[in-house]
Amino acid sequence: MTSSALPSDIRELPVLERVALIKQIWESIVEDEAAFQLTDAQKAELDQRLARRSSDPRRGSTWDEVKGRILGES
Repeated sequence: MTSSALPSDIRELPVLERVALIKQIWESIVEDEAAFQLTDAQKAELDQRLARRSSDPRRGSTWDEVKGRILGES
């Protein structure tokens, strides 16, 4: 959805009010998180990744390392 596709009453709100609306929407999604179900393929992929990580804990990167690469700090 582009900004032009937003209902006009939302588009007319001040930015801070739109941000507050986003927060309310996000919180409503979090409250309903039980409605989200992983597929069997997604579960299998996560299990496989956990198994690889368990077999060699040194494998992979920490969040700080990943963030540094994204931000060009490393």
